[in-house]
Amino acid sequence: MRKVFLAGLGGAVAGFVMSAQFAGPLLAQESEDEASVYEQLDLFGDIFERIRSSYVEEVADKELIQSAINGMLQSLDPHSSYLPPDDFDDMQVQTKGEFGGLGIEVTQENGFVKVVSPMDDTPADRAGILAGDLITHVNGESVLGLNLNDAVDMMRGPVGSEITITITREGTPEPFDVTLTRETITIAAVRSRLEDDAVVLRLTTFNEQTYEGLEKQLKEQVEAAGGMDKVKGFVIDLRNNPGGLLNQAISVADAFLNSGEIVSTRGRDPRDSERYNAAEGDLAEGKPIVVVINGGSASASEIVAGALQDHHRAVVVGTQSFGKGSVQTIMPVQGEGAIRLTTARYYTPSGRSIQALGVSPDIIVEPRPVDPTAAAEGEKSATPSVNPQRTEADLRGSLSNDSLTEDEKKTLEQERERREETARLRTEDYQLSYAIDILRGLSVLDSEQSGKQN
Repeated sequence: MRKVFLAGLGGAVAGFVMSAQFAGPLLAQESEDEASVYEQLDLFGDIFERIRSSYVEEVADKELIQSAINGMLQSLDPHSSYLPPDDFDDMQVQTKGEFGGLGIEVTQENGFVKVVSPMDDTPADRAGILAGDLITHVNGESVLGLNLNDAVDMMRGPVGSEITITITREGTPEPFDVTLTRETITIAAVRSRLEDDAVVLRLTTFNEQTYEGLEKQLKEQVEAAGGMDKVKGFVIDLRNNPGGLLNQAISVADAFLNSGEIVSTRGRDPRDSERYNAAEGDLAEGKPIVVVINGGSASASEIVAGALQDHHRAVVVGTQSFGKGSVQTIMPVQGEGAIRLTTARYYTPSGRSIQALGVSPDIIVEPRPVDPTAAAEGEKSATPSVNPQRTEADLRGSLSNDSLTEDEKKTLEQERERREETARLRTEDYQLSYAIDILRGLSVLDSEQSGKQN
């Protein structure tokens, strides 16, 4: 007992000595840091007063302070910013799915405004704006040096008014102007259709309507196909989807997973880390899934693609995604405004961060544009011509196939016509047609495996 007690006492004494050695320097360091902060705030106040008294033109105090706040936030990363009351109201409207503007999601790069993606069926989309385009001028005025909010403000205006933006595009030698008319942008978060026996679900954004629209339209298309037994699988098209609400991305991924992690977020304080898991229930009932992504697929889109890819629930095709792996929190502040602050990074179920890297597709499929010369000559010339091919059935006196009934022959003919329709789709959307072909192959393998198990 004596030895234990001494050992304990020795530890206590050692701890006291260590405290005595380091407490002084730590307190001194804290005092120096605190003094430095106050000195910097004094410097800010001094500069603020000099601008008010000596700048060549009178500047509103409110504008100066808002610019200072925004500059502080935007120095952190491209996605943190200050939202004055009007911008905060606009942001809340956007997440509900309707707002005014051009229909482009943008970020900032090298001082210019960079297009993350155009939104489907908006002025920007119809004008041919592409993900990766750099906007250098708005109505002839340079945006170089402006913060992102100010640049976006230049592009806002009354619905029905015209705006001319100057675009620099990789692979295009000279900048060019595009004139657009501002519209009220109503985003259909989900669009769907049947292609052959595949259900195509096009997700354009992640707003408050996304999961509800996905669930509703998936059921409608399955019913239109004649039931789940008639559906080969599902294509989830996330191309040019700039993201949106985190909870909607989690709900969409959960819709096709029965268990396991969907995404985790990790902030500066480990106690603020979150992990989101899937609940039982797969809307696709285990049918094969192919996800299509491209360079305009960002943030929430990458969460969905990464989760389904890591769980081997879907094959991801297309091109590398945008690579936005951070989470922004909207924090209301005094004065009815808010700040958008990057508070965490998110990670896919395998623990990988896609920040600045993006999601790599399992199969890289570049878009194959329609030949403009052929397209200009008309729809028929834009459709790939199929050289007439002579077969056994074309030979005079050939034997008929006696192993098939007339109904079976009719079914085979219908299937052949559907395959040809998918082939024609390649001229309009090569990536989507490729995804449908993969889906069909997965469906064949899946049915063969089911047959062996039975």
